[in-house]
Amino acid sequence: MTYALTDSATMLRRNLKRMLRYPSMTVQLAGMPVLFLLLFVYVFGGTLGNGLGGSGGRGAYVDYVVPGIMLMSIGLAATGTAVSVAMDMTEGIIARFRTMAISRGSVLTGHVVGSTIQTLISLVVLLAVALLIGFRPTASPLEWLAAIGVIVLITFALTWLSVALGLVAKTVESASNMPMPLTFLPFLGSGFVPTDSMPDGLRQFAEYQPFTPFIETIRGLLLGTPIGNSAIMAVGWAVAIAVFGYLWAMKLFNRDPAR
Repeated sequence: MTYALTDSATMLRRNLKRMLRYPSMTVQLAGMPVLFLLLFVYVFGGTLGNGLGGSGGRGAYVDYVVPGIMLMSIGLAATGTAVSVAMDMTEGIIARFRTMAISRGSVLTGHVVGSTIQTLISLVVLLAVALLIGFRPTASPLEWLAAIGVIVLITFALTWLSVALGLVAKTVESASNMPMPLTFLPFLGSGFVPTDSMPDGLRQFAEYQPFTPFIETIRGLLLGTPIGNSAIMAVGWAVAIAVFGYLWAMKLFNRDPAR
């Protein structure tokens, strides 16, 4: 266990150094959600906010849309993770690691923890911009801690899944496309409009896919909206995705490279 932790720390340091040397991916992951936030708030926010009931308007919509943009940001980060893993698999460095006396799991653990840190940095940037343009959370310190815990759990789960997608991809280009559904699922949930405004078939899909309870849980913790059973569903989905992603990734990584 000590060797595994030491090797994982070494691989984490490797991935953090890569982020510093090639900051364009980090800038893109932090910048794209901010652009989407500004687009939806200042272009669509006035109209969409009026459909939320109450006072409506752009001020109401910025509060509503921020949790959805946060989940979209995590989905975008998953794309970067898959690309990074695919680059390692196609450039020969993994073959070198396989010949070394290091923990097999440490290579993937370094990717997961490094990508989780990168994602959380982009979320902090997004939240700072959201606060500047009018986002006003009402969460208590305990609710903030709970929201952060849920966000970290979701990020961890989706990162393991994206690692598996990066391993199964044959090229770096295909790895950049495979996690794309994770970016668009918030649009097909309650991230940008309430699900009850959708047609029947789409509404049923939106209510039962994992991103809706993710978003509703974060929205409820930060803004005091009703959560219902969304928190239980969010944790259950996140744990299931994390376990599935981990087992799939380890199976792919440990397979015979000659196959």
